[in-house]
Order: sequence, then structure tokens, then C-alpha cells
Amino acid sequence: MHSAMPSPTARSPGRYPTWGALRWLFLVRLLMVVGLTLVFSPGLRDPMMLRADTPFAWNVLLAHAVAVLASGLSLYGHWPSRLNQVYLAVFVDTLAFSLLMHAAGGIASGLGLLLVVAVAAGALTMEGRLSLLFAALASLAVIAEQTHATLRGEPPAFTQAGLLGMLFFATAIASQLLYRRIRTAEALAERRQIDLDDLANLNNFIIQNIGMGILVADGERRPRLMNQAARELLGLRRAPRDIPLARFAPALAAWLDEHARPRMPSEGTLECNGRALRVTLKRVGQGRANGVILYLRDDREVQAEAQQIKLAALGTLTASIAHNIRNPLSAISHAAQLAAEAPQLRDEELHLIDIIRRNSARIEDTVESVLQISRRERIQREPLALTDWLADFCHELRERHRLPPERLQLRDAASGCLVETDPRHLRQILANLCENALIHAGPAPCLDIRLGLEDRSRPFIEVMDDGPGIAEDIRAEIFNPFFTTSASGSGLGLYIARTLAEANGITLDTYPRHPHGSCFRLLFPSLPAA
Repeated sequence: MHSAMPSPTARSPGRYPTWGALRWLFLVRLLMVVGLTLVFSPGLRDPMMLRADTPFAWNVLLAHAVAVLASGLSLYGHWPSRLNQVYLAVFVDTLAFSLLMHAAGGIASGLGLLLVVAVAAGALTMEGRLSLLFAALASLAVIAEQTHATLRGEPPAFTQAGLLGMLFFATAIASQLLYRRIRTAEALAERRQIDLDDLANLNNFIIQNIGMGILVADGERRPRLMNQAARELLGLRRAPRDIPLARFAPALAAWLDEHARPRMPSEGTLECNGRALRVTLKRVGQGRANGVILYLRDDREVQAEAQQIKLAALGTLTASIAHNIRNPLSAISHAAQLAAEAPQLRDEELHLIDIIRRNSARIEDTVESVLQISRRERIQREPLALTDWLADFCHELRERHRLPPERLQLRDAASGCLVETDPRHLRQILANLCENALIHAGPAPCLDIRLGLEDRSRPFIEVMDDGPGIAEDIRAEIFNPFFTTSASGSGLGLYIARTLAEANGITLDTYPRHPHGSCFRLLFPSLPAA
């Protein structure tokens, strides 16, 4: 049993920080460098920056910009490791933002909030690990700045420093919780993606291995999906891509253009690739742009299935016939046999009893022939080497009818020919044809069984006799049930032969043989691929 495998595109959850996360971190840091450059630019007159040490701030910004650009280059070299790159980024940003806060006049400048961004970035990219350490480093930087300002004689603002420290720790904890939720949602999405990929592969496996041909075409009549059965029916080695349907299957494209219109029948047959196809159209939408789904089947397979249904119905009928006719018929035959044993019967009475016995036997043969049709089991095709198989069949036929080799000859013009059919059915077909030839060909008939190839691809078997032949006015009726020219025949032999031939995809026809005689021809499907 095959199982659908996950698609190669399905990703398993990776460990943070990923290179993609590091690229986003680099972009955020680069934007912050640009923003800080604008904040400390001479053209911007922010009242909070009046006490700023601009030369020192520019030196810090230059060093910070060089460090950020260097981290961007290290991303392409994948060196150092991802964890080390995060450590360096957080420590460099914490140091740079602390120095900028000092250059801008301390905590009152408001630049201490930049450390919140550094703490949050470190917590999100490190899966929440070391987030409290980052918050502690930022808090120490703020406290150090406030201590330095107090030593210089500035008013103490340790309350504001403490609030900033609490904000750092709150940010670290919130970022850690947010990260966990994001990772849980991401893992769930990845699992759902794997499930969807598995389901898509399973659907594709089912479609590719289904026996019916399936072809999906868009509004431009270009195939979007085509399974293996459809490619075989259309004679394609591989599915075409972005090629109009009219280029590789013009007959199918013409049929589709005609039947895609509203109120047109959605089922029909057409000749394509040398075979009759049964096509069923399913419109995806009302307009042409929505595309269509085409279901393709070999018409011979459809007829074979219909034949199986007909044989099953006939089996039910013949079971009733066996019960309602055979039992009374046996009683009539037995009574006639007992009546014939009575003494002092006149010739007229014996003649009447003989008529009863002969006609009872004929009805018995008719019922037995019909039962042969209903007893057919499901077709079991298998590769069959016709040369050896026909040699064995002819040998058995000669022994059964005590025919010398010159009266039953096998001519092999296609040595090594291999077909796929049910050998039981083929034996019954040839037996019926040969029995029919031996009965109607005269007192000393001669049969020729010939094996050959038509168009170098389709094997055929011909059963030829040297009898008087079949009259043209009855040639079209000889395969009908119960049609016979013999007073003792049931008229079901040729009907059974054609019924079994059609069930196996074999064409059975008859032709006159010159100068006299008849020829029954079995034409098989194309040779299977080696």
C-alpha cells in the first residue's frame, strides 16, 4: 500500500534565531541608525536636545553605524554563529544607546526608551532566553548614567531610572510571552501545512492511479492536470505543460469547444488516437474562463462493463429458466423413455415418442448453452503467448475430433506474439468457431487457423474452412442469439463467441473465403508495451 509522503516544501519547525530573523533584526537596527542620525542632525532643533553633546553623539553614531553595517556583511558570510550575532547586536546596541542617552543629557532626554527596543529585539530573537539578562544590562546602564549625572551635581532622578528599569523587565517578560505565543502559532501553522501537503499528495496519488482518465483544462483550454490513464488514452508519454489542447488532441479540443456551450450534452464519444473514447464533461463554472474537467474512458471498456452487467442479468434469468424449465423437461423426457418401453407399441406411437425425446434434448441443449453465458466468471486477463497456446489448442482439437494434421493446419505469421486476454474465454471462442466450421463445412472439412499481425501492432487469429460459405443475406444475422440454419442447433454458439470476444476487447467478424468457404477473424487490441 502506498502512502502519501510530505511535500518537499513542507518545513519542520527550526530553532531560533534563524537567518531570516537576523535579517529582520539588521533591518530594524539600520532604520534606528538612520532615525538617530536625523535626531542629532544640525537642522533639527529639538528642545530636548539643546544640552546634547553633538560631536560626541556623532562619534557614537558613526561607530554604531559601522558596527551595524559589519553585522549586515556577516549575515552573508554566516559568521560568526547566529547566537553570537544576537549577543553582539544586543550588547552593541545597549552600549550605543546608553552613550547616546548620556550625550543627549541623560534620562531626561527620553532616549532611554531606545533600550526597550534593544531588550525586546534580543528577547524575540533568542526565544526568550537571556531576556532578563538583557533587561538587567539595560537597567544597569540607566542606573550608571543617573549615578554619573548625580555625581556631576545634577538633580537626582533615580525614580525615573527605576521606572525605566521596571519597564525593561516588563518588556523582557512580555516579549518572552509574546514569543512563545508566536512560536506556538507558527508550529501549528507548519503542522497544518504538512497536513495539507500530505492531503494534496494523497489526492494526487489517487488521481494518478485511478483507472479513469482525468484531464483538467483552464479557460484557455490548456491542461492543468492530467493523470496517467488520460495520457495513455491520448497517446502521450508525459503531461504537456502550457500547450493548448488543440495541439496534442485536436479531436478532443473540437469536441470540447462544441459541447462546452450551455444546453449541450455533457457526454459523448469521439475517435482519438486510433480508439473510441467516451468523454464526460464537467463544467467548473458557467463561463469559459472557469475551465472544465474531462473524464475519459476507453469505449471498449465501457462496453465490456455493460456486457458484464448484461451477463449478470442473464445469469439471474437463466437461474429461473433452469428451475422452471429443466425440472418439467426432465419429467417429460423420463416419461417418454418409460412410454417407449411399453410392449405392443405401434410405429406411429414410437415415432411420436421419438419426436418428444429429440425435441426435449434440443431444449436441454438450448438451456445448457444459455447457462454457459451466465456462468462466465469475471474477466481475468493475463499475458498469453499465442504461438504456443494455439499449438496446444490445435493438438487438443485434433485428438477430440480425430482429425489428421492435413485437415487442421496452424499457420503462424507472427511468431512470439503476446496478448493480454482471458485464456478460458479465448478457448471457448475458438472452440465454438471450430465446432461451427466442422458442422457446416461438409463431411470432410479442412480447417486453417492463421495467426498474424495487422498494421504490425494488432494480432489476429483467423479460422478458415473450405465449406460452401455463408450466404450474404444471412451474414449479418449469424451472430444473433437463437439464429441457426441447422435443425439440431441451438443458435447460440456464435452469439456466445462474440459476447465473450467483446467482453475481452476482441473484435469478431466473418468474411467470405475465396474461392469458397468462410473465415472468422478475431482482432485483438494493440500489442502491450514490452
